Amino acid sequence: MHGEYKVPGGKLVVVDVDVVDGVIANARVAGDFFLEPDEALDAINGAINGLPAATDAKTISKAVTEALPAGTVLLGFSADAVAVTVRRALTEARGWDDFEWEVIHEPAESPLMHLALDEVLATRVGEGARKPTLRFWEWADSAVIIGSFQSIKNEVDPEGAAKHGFQVVRRISGGGAMMVAKGSAVTYSLYVPAELVQGLSFADSYAFLDDWVLQGLRALGIDATYQPLNDIASPQGKIGGAAQKRLGSGGVLHHVTMAYDMDNQTMLEVLRIGREKLSDKGIASAAKRVDPLRSQTGLSREAIIDSLAATFTKLHNATPGRVTDEERAAAEELIATKFSTPEWTNRVP
Repeated sequence: MHGEYKVPGGKLVVVDVDVVDGVIANARVAGDFFLEPDEALDAINGAINGLPAATDAKTISKAVTEALPAGTVLLGFSADAVAVTVRRALTEARGWDDFEWEVIHEPAESPLMHLALDEVLATRVGEGARKPTLRFWEWADSAVIIGSFQSIKNEVDPEGAAKHGFQVVRRISGGGAMMVAKGSAVTYSLYVPAELVQGLSFADSYAFLDDWVLQGLRALGIDATYQPLNDIASPQGKIGGAAQKRLGSGGVLHHVTMAYDMDNQTMLEVLRIGREKLSDKGIASAAKRVDPLRSQTGLSREAIIDSLAATFTKLHNATPGRVTDEERAAAEELIATKFSTPEWTNRVP
């Protein structure tokens, strides 16, 4: 069995193993990482051999750590990364290069259409009816998109939202509220099959699915990093956040919103959010604009999206795609029966 895992911000780890009578044998760890001393590699392989094939990642990591010679230095990877790679091998996870990818970037849609398309396209990928896809959003209207389990009255000031023209909608993924003024954010969705994240914990899958965007942001001159559980950040503070939903069809929805330009004062009037939370997100003052993508790149929002799309296309040999008429019709039906209904929007009052 063969498994690969690109450590977010680090190196590639590759593991080949056999399973004999339910036990791991002939483990062979490789990769473009750095490791000292050389004999530590034999220790890592030896720690994996003999473990039951059902061993979880935490136990594998502990066995590897305990087997390392004193003074071992691991650069670009870790015992946890080895454990994840072993689990991906044992669960026969597939890699990015095992799929054909599409990139969609179409004209502006309503917030409700974006939410409905997310569910439709992720479902289609899980069913095998669509290639795995990256889709960039264009916003026709400003919106507050609350998480699936959030309370509207706790998160949104209705008078402030109405004053500033923000529609309040609810998405199918968890996480916190996103306030997006038209033209002020870079939002994208990844629709991937569950096989791509096999062997990864829910938390690890966040960083794994967004490693490409970190590379794209660094190519633009931003020292981007991933901050668990779901934040993309730079030394100047938070840039954006991710949310995820696993669907019954076998599809995984992973979407991210990054701030291009945002007015903190408007956010304070629209969202019920305190200065303490702003400070926790690296925002020193409520009365200023947050523009990490604009100020750190000097580029237009459109140029940033084009550059990120080019990064993904180069990394994964993606081709241009589009939302089909059938998918759009299914999304319109979902808007009518779900996303526009008070029952959905107010399901957590």
